[in-house]
Amino acid sequence: MKSLFNRAIWLVLLHCLLLIYSFSDIASKLASGKDFLSLEFVILYGIVILLLGIYAIFWQQILKKIPLITAYANKSVTIIWGMVFGSLLFKEQISWNQILGAIVIIIGVYFVVLEDAKE
Repeated sequence: MKSLFNRAIWLVLLHCLLLIYSFSDIASKLASGKDFLSLEFVILYGIVILLLGIYAIFWQQILKKIPLITAYANKSVTIIWGMVFGSLLFKEQISWNQILGAIVIIIGVYFVVLEDAKE
């Protein structure tokens, strides 16, 4: 039971890290609307680099606890975060195809995590 609890904790931490990773996409999109090398552009891309640095360090730590295939399968969840943030922050429309794609991603992640839990 403790092993299952530990695995669940690491999966939650992985998803928190993937949320941080998706914030770098937001900063990048915001920077794309600024003049090249303006103060806002530099600050936003500095945030991107900072977030990606944090992501890289903690990704390595998570890979010590979670199998690589499970971690990479869960990484696809950032696509769903991108859809959510695009809709909420940038007023982008979500199509039915995107919703279907998100469902396929969730099902795929579920099966990979389920298979990993069996081992």
